[in-house]
Amino acid sequence: MSEGRASKVVIVDYGVGNLYSVKNACRQVGLPVDISGAPAVVASADAAVLPGIGAFGDAMATLRRLDLVGPLRDLVAAGRPVFGVCLGLQLLMSESYEFGLHRGLGLIEGTVTHLGRPRAGGDVLKVPHVGWTRIDAADRAWTGTMLDGVVDGSYMYFVHSYRVEPADPSLVLSYSTYGDVRFCSSIQSGNLFACQFHPERSTHLGLRLYANFKHAIERSRGDAPLGSHNTRED
Repeated sequence: MSEGRASKVVIVDYGVGNLYSVKNACRQVGLPVDISGAPAVVASADAAVLPGIGAFGDAMATLRRLDLVGPLRDLVAAGRPVFGVCLGLQLLMSESYEFGLHRGLGLIEGTVTHLGRPRAGGDVLKVPHVGWTRIDAADRAWTGTMLDGVVDGSYMYFVHSYRVEPADPSLVLSYSTYGDVRFCSSIQSGNLFACQFHPERSTHLGLRLYANFKHAIERSRGDAPLGSHNTRED
């Protein structure tokens, strides 16, 4: 990459995500991004955000139809930062059992399963799990990861009915608990980070993750900083 070239960061548009909320969060930390579902744009990006809401099977079918599976896998293989959000986390797994068995992107070995029937105080809790929930550190430090600067036990905003179960627990950055169900709420494997919660809906704490993503892009490019590292609330 030529020195001084503008960074190409893409929010992957495959029709199932709150794309503009993610774009606004990136803007607030000074990270310029484009929204695109074109395979050539994704393939040539320096980094990508894979957002998503909705059903796993439909999302994977759309990614295949748009010919985005290969470009996403190639980005990760090339060491470029990729950030999965909510359904974007689940799509990274090998397979999902949501409304049948569906193959995922296979970037992380693991499965996606239903939250089940979480209970608290004898009551069965509502699913989907919607609202603010703590993220608690797993058995690895957050320093130098996408959760760098976030305090253990911070609250993030969740909307989901399914959870990921990575085959390798060392990839888990945080767990969260809904009733009596403990689930993986974020993972990181090298340049690949993903979270079950919505950082773009999690106030200044969530913006910290987008700022860290920006720093990761700068490091991967070996360039001067892309702009101010401070988050903005405007």
